[in-house]
Formats: sequence, structure tokens, C-alpha cells
Amino acid sequence: MASSTLVSASTEPRPARRSGLWRELRRRPAFAVSSVLALLVCAMAAVPQAFAGWFGGGDPRRCDLANSGLPPAQGHPFGFDIQGCDLYSNVVYGARSSVLIAVLATAGMLLVAVVLGSLAGYFRGWVDTLISRIMDVFFGFPALVGMIVILQTLNVHNELTVSTVLILFGWPALARVMRGSVLATAGSEYIAAARGVGASTPRILLRHVLPNSLGPVAVLTGLSVGGVIASESALTFLGVGLRTPAISWGVQLNTAQQYFTSAPHLLIFPSIFLTVTVLSFVLLGDALRDAFDPRLR
Repeated sequence: MASSTLVSASTEPRPARRSGLWRELRRRPAFAVSSVLALLVCAMAAVPQAFAGWFGGGDPRRCDLANSGLPPAQGHPFGFDIQGCDLYSNVVYGARSSVLIAVLATAGMLLVAVVLGSLAGYFRGWVDTLISRIMDVFFGFPALVGMIVILQTLNVHNELTVSTVLILFGWPALARVMRGSVLATAGSEYIAAARGVGASTPRILLRHVLPNSLGPVAVLTGLSVGGVIASESALTFLGVGLRTPAISWGVQLNTAQQYFTSAPHLLIFPSIFLTVTVLSFVLLGDALRDAFDPRLR
């Protein structure tokens, strides 16, 4: 009976701790600013028509070659791209692809990392050795080179294929953190108590190990969102990611590099949106990491 009580108490929510974390986050200006910016970007990706209509008509596909490369003008604060399309509308709609890839890639990386990291940390032995050696292979291989090679061999370049390649090379870092967290949790007294009362391995993993091991990897996942957006834009800029007619910040930057001297606004405005987005997610992840780690408070 005592062991059962110990196991149940170990996974009970801790309101005091949660309220303390919330107070810690509210005291950080970086958290408030980054949260607002991140939510704004997500809203812009979800309903771009609500933001694109503020200037220039709101249709990124409505173009007039007579306006090709023209600088900012009244009603068109970002100017026009090479096709004569309103650049502001295109930059707003470009958030959708970047955020979609970020969500798909980070969710996929988290899923793979949680599964493999939990197996390696809980079962140890040959399972841990096998998964750890696979992670070492990915750590020893240049990720950018691998992503470029794989994407060049594919005939389809859309959000799904780019996300899959990012997952393939992004999961090992999260899995290593998950493995370490599970190793620490699996040696706890309440896990031994759960085994003592006859709890099955799946029940122990799902009810006790995972809920108490997800904190570090969840924070690292938040930090990874900004890196995924930057990686997608870099791959597209290099010509192996998304391609026209897709609307993406990376596509816009790839096109703008040819006209930087004659039409610098083509590079400046997408770069500003990309930089602010990546920075907001990175700062948000930093604030969460500091709040969850007492040593950094």
C-alpha cells in the first residue's frame, strides 16, 4: 500500500511549482516580447489573408510586370517583386510555409527523440548501445551536406519533403537529451516502487517515466523551432528546398540575391521578417529553459 501511494504521488500535479514557474516567466521581459511576436507570426501563418489585406490588396498572385522591382510606394510599403507582385503580401504569405515546416519538423523530431531516447534510457544494454551508435553516426556527418544531397535527389520539393529531411538530421540532439533524462528518472525510488507492485513496463514508461522526463527535451524543442525555420530558409536559399511557385521567405531571398544592387528592398523585408521570427522563438526557448532550470534563475 505504501509503495502504491508513493507511485501515485510521484506523478501528481504540483500547483505550487507551476505557479512558481509562471511567476518566474512573467518577470522576464524577453518572455513577454518573444511570446507576443511568436503568436503574431503563428497567427499570420494561420490566416495570412487577414494581415495581407492591410496594404496592396492582399493577393500575392496579382501581379503587373509594369511594376517589376519598383521600390516602396503609397499603398505598397514593401514595394514590388520582380514579377510585379505586391511584396508585402508575399512576405506575409511566406510565413505560412516557414511555420508549417517548423511545426511538422519539430513535432517529428520530438516524436522520434521521445521514442528512441526512452527506449535507450530505460532498457539500456544493447538497445542503448545500438541507438547511441546510430546517433553518433548522425553527429559525425555534416548535416547541411546530407540535407543538400538528399533534397537534390528528390523530384518533389514541398513542405512535407523538406520537413522529413529536417527530421532525419534533427532528431539525434533531442534524443540524446531524452536518453539522459530517462536514465536519471529510471533510477528513482518511485520507479523501483512501481516495479515492486507489479506494474508493467509500458505502464511504467507511459505513466511515470515519460511525464517526469519530458521537461528538458520539451524546452530544447522550443529552442529548435527557430533553428528549423532558419534551416528551411537556408536550404531554399541554396536552391534545394522549396521552389517557385511556392511562397516562402527562402524563395524570396533566393530570388532577391540576383537583384540586390538594383532592388535591395527584395532582400531587406523578407530578411527582417525571417530574423524577427527566428529571434522570437529562440528567446522564447531561452526563457523557458531558464525558468525550468533552477540553477539559471
